[in-house]
Amino acid sequence: MTDRTIEVSDLTKVYGSGSGATTAVEKVSFTVEPGSMTGFLGANGAGKTTTMRMIMGLLEPTEGQVLYGGRPITAADRAGFGYMPEERGLYPKQAILAQLVYLGQLRGMSASTARTIATDHLTELGLGERLNDKLESLSLGNQQRVQIVASILHQPTALILDEPFSGLDPKAVDTMVSMMRELMRGGVPILFSSHQLDLVDRLCDRVVILHGGTVRASGSATELRESGAPRYLYRGGADAAWLRDLAGINVLDVSGTDAVLELAPGADLASVRHQILSVGLEHDIHEFSRQLPTLGDIYRKVTGQ
Repeated sequence: MTDRTIEVSDLTKVYGSGSGATTAVEKVSFTVEPGSMTGFLGANGAGKTTTMRMIMGLLEPTEGQVLYGGRPITAADRAGFGYMPEERGLYPKQAILAQLVYLGQLRGMSASTARTIATDHLTELGLGERLNDKLESLSLGNQQRVQIVASILHQPTALILDEPFSGLDPKAVDTMVSMMRELMRGGVPILFSSHQLDLVDRLCDRVVILHGGTVRASGSATELRESGAPRYLYRGGADAAWLRDLAGINVLDVSGTDAVLELAPGADLASVRHQILSVGLEHDIHEFSRQLPTLGDIYRKVTGQ
């Protein structure tokens, strides 16, 4: 199988020059592996869309490069990609199916093949009865579904999606995810941006967190969770405030009989555990266990938001 790895290497985009120059993206690097899904997280203005546009060749990077299969990406490579831009680009006054067939033909598909695949996908997404309706007659969420079909119609070699799930109900999200996973089984690398932390956590093999135009964290969700200072959960049958007086720990939160804490710098876990278990017997201890941070915790920590 052809190597479909997408490698983003030190991408930088600067607008203007001299004292008026603005750096939108600075030395952004990450990899999207074949058959995997990478989530691109960041607030508005973090640089996600700018990075995706450089991957797709819509913006010329000031520095850095994009590699595909270990070599500089070409226009021919990008022609095989599926792309959903931030600004949706379909024709509002054209019938849904007709414009998808047209777009498929632009991608080299026959009209009959494009019609069959588009009809199947639209039906899966609940639009089987709206094939001949104009796009503008649909709700924004349903227009989003049509845009999704446009991006995957030609069986893309890679998929770059800017906020693909915005406006979709849970059922449509599940259907879209099923379509994406089918592409992944064929070795397609997928990069998508989202504000929905829970969705990224659930779906993605890897996560890239962008803030202020730079990568603040990158790795699998598990790697990111385990890379930070470990936290511990205490549960008891009495008020947990007594933990604040214990040496070797920093209590981050107390909620009645429960507490979240971390080790103080230089503290020994075995010693702290012994203290908590011993003294905790007087406070009806129920549980003392490691608590991995959520993706939301990690995001807030690395972005300061």
